[in-house]
Amino acid sequence: MRAAVLTIDVQTALFEPPPRPFEADAVVARINDLTRRARAAGVPVLHIQHERPDSALARGSSGWQFQPALHIAAGDIIMAKTTPDAFLRTELQAWLNEHGIGRLIICGYASEFCVDTTTRRAAALGFEVVLAADAHTTHDKLHASAAQIRAHHNATLPGITSFGPLIAATPSAAITF
Repeated sequence: MRAAVLTIDVQTALFEPPPRPFEADAVVARINDLTRRARAAGVPVLHIQHERPDSALARGSSGWQFQPALHIAAGDIIMAKTTPDAFLRTELQAWLNEHGIGRLIICGYASEFCVDTTTRRAAALGFEVVLAADAHTTHDKLHASAAQIRAHHNATLPGITSFGPLIAATPSAAITF
């Protein structure tokens, strides 16, 4: 089954202002390692970029830019989104279908919003999903720390079997192409 890597919302406004997301630098390093290995194996890398007018994520603003430490290669695909669902009102599904992709490796920001929503939607659309278990992050919330939120999603998303395709949570270094 042909795979693709999706990095979600690794953008300056989400990663740079204090307080920074949980393990921000380590997460970006893991994403960079994962995408480097994917490119070496001929696996496409897609960077999903959130935009929201009149906010720190306004198209073209400094906050909308990708986090400077994120490695983006010349052949990578960049797609914009405006909701937590990277499939909603975007060309993502059409691109994946056109390129025969059946397996998605998902990483990025935010574990409980865009990563969660896109993971669920991908499985609902028939894609097998591998959540890079240590390469997604978020900020601490009043009800739970970012580490707890990430652990929760790593534990619960693979338990969703009703979509049909499997969802796995796998440490990024153990993901193979």
